[in-house]
Amino acid sequence: MRSILRSRAITAIALCSIAVTAAGCGSDGPANGSETVGFPDVTAFDYQLGGAYTPQDDVELVVRDRTAEPEDGVYSVCYVNAFQTQPGDLDAWSSDLLLTRDGEPVADPDWPDEVLLDTSTADKRDAIAEVLGSWIRGCADDGFDAVEFDNLDSFSRSGDALTIDDNLALAEKLAGIAHEAGLAAGQKNSAEHTDRLRNDAGFDFAVAEECAAYDECTAYTDAYGDAVIDIEYTDTLPRSFAEVCADADSPAAMILRDRDLVTPDDEDYVLERCPS
Repeated sequence: MRSILRSRAITAIALCSIAVTAAGCGSDGPANGSETVGFPDVTAFDYQLGGAYTPQDDVELVVRDRTAEPEDGVYSVCYVNAFQTQPGDLDAWSSDLLLTRDGEPVADPDWPDEVLLDTSTADKRDAIAEVLGSWIRGCADDGFDAVEFDNLDSFSRSGDALTIDDNLALAEKLAGIAHEAGLAAGQKNSAEHTDRLRNDAGFDFAVAEECAAYDECTAYTDAYGDAVIDIEYTDTLPRSFAEVCADADSPAAMILRDRDLVTPDDEDYVLERCPS
């Protein structure tokens, strides 16, 4: 995580959104043969984790937190903080599902109000998936079309208490729950693990933050093709946004946003899109 915190009536997209397999809807499925749910080709999207607001008229996709309502008339992606606690939600988790060190919860050093979930055993992963499963199904019930899972790389902040294999095992469970609920499952960041997340966990698309700034866009597009959306931020843009948009390695769906993802009524609000 590098930021703070009904399907469009087009026949092809609607068919992809409800299909169990996604033949002809984006990139090829995962190598392990897992079922996938289609993700539409889009270029105009908005990333609204800092607060929901009415998107611009031509926006085709909107990402919002799971506690917000999906936007009518567009493809809606539900944000779930799946490997760390959401700020203010610590009490929602059993203490034995939180990673601890010397009896104290292990927090993300960059986000001290987020505690790492303990994915180290199958029993704990099952219990975590039970909690998250209710959230994922809630996203589907609310009318979202897809779900993105954040903090897949929490193991890298665990002091070697967790591993990539631990988190992949949970990720596979979560993608399966999403598919059963009719939702596409999205990888959030973790570019260096894209191949395994796509092929082993069975994700359908990627949400990248700052892939141009970190020179890692092709890690996503090589795996997911056009099923990638990228958010760049004003404070880390490596060159002008026009130059980033013109880069052949940049995903077709890319926007520039303010770091805090504020709403348009805030003076710090920024939303720019690449020219079509």
